[in-house]
Amino acid sequence: MNAQFKKGVLELVVMSIIRNGDAYGYALIKKISDRINISEGTVYPILRKLVKEGHLSTYFQESHEGPARKYYSLTDSGRDQYERLASEWEEFAAIVQFFINKKGDSDGTQ
Repeated sequence: MNAQFKKGVLELVVMSIIRNGDAYGYALIKKISDRINISEGTVYPILRKLVKEGHLSTYFQESHEGPARKYYSLTDSGRDQYERLASEWEEFAAIVQFFINKKGDSDGTQ
């Protein structure tokens, strides 16, 4: 997948996963990489940014498999931001789909 496509949408993907339940970094990476080829270092800067902006909060939870894990959850601000991003994405995707479906229409008019 084109790197620019991924870069532009990963924040929304991360927030979508956390919206469905709190998650720790490695679990997020695993869920995303099952569908999109990403490097491990791609997600952590997004998480730091979202925490700094107040869209995510963090807490530690003990793990049966090693040290405590840092979990991320959406704040009220994060839920609002998620709704804005999701709405913008749906509008953008519809516009792109319009142009994809307009094969052979050189001037873009109907």
